[in-house]
Amino acid sequence: MRPAPPGPEWVVAAAPVPYPEALAAMEARVAAIRAGEAGERIWLLEHPPTYTAGTSARAEDLRDATRFPVFRAGRGGQWTYHGPGQRTAYVMLDLARPHGGVPARDLRAYVHALEEWLIRALDRFNIRGERRAGRVGIWVADRASAGGEAKIAAIGVRITRWVSWHGVALNVDPDLSHFAGIVPCGIVGHGVTSLWKLGVTATMEEADAALMAAWGEVFG
Repeated sequence: MRPAPPGPEWVVAAAPVPYPEALAAMEARVAAIRAGEAGERIWLLEHPPTYTAGTSARAEDLRDATRFPVFRAGRGGQWTYHGPGQRTAYVMLDLARPHGGVPARDLRAYVHALEEWLIRALDRFNIRGERRAGRVGIWVADRASAGGEAKIAAIGVRITRWVSWHGVALNVDPDLSHFAGIVPCGIVGHGVTSLWKLGVTATMEEADAALMAAWGEVFG
């Protein structure tokens, strides 16, 4: 029996990474993974304030096109904000093989696993993250938000020849007013929140530790 490949390499960026640089670096890594020249990678980073449009983004959901730089992302989904205080995790995996309980070449199972990863990471802060039918991302109870709940994490993926890129974004302590320039993920009637807004004053390092610890429970 052939040994299982090693787990993904974890890389934590020391400073905010401009969005175009991140796209170029991901694209290069994905090509190397496809060619068998590099291993899988999970890249944890922050971006300068940025609005990104997924393949389903509607022009009318960009409410303020002059506030921050705007980029087409090429991932699935609609509009997303990235900025300081938000932990973005770019996940580059060879999905042609299984990862823990995630079968090979099963996009639905992969997205479900990303959701479970976030839910388990949030559980380490005693926050109950939940899925919502018809609403992408992870949601939490928040009495201060419209509808009594708010989005704490976003998911947007792209698959190129069964290698994944893009990933998830967890709101640790971003400036939540920055989300006002878009309709986040095309969803109205609900707000966005963060660990800090919910009273959990976690550091970015603590958020990273929760993500790393929860990873093996889902993808290990």
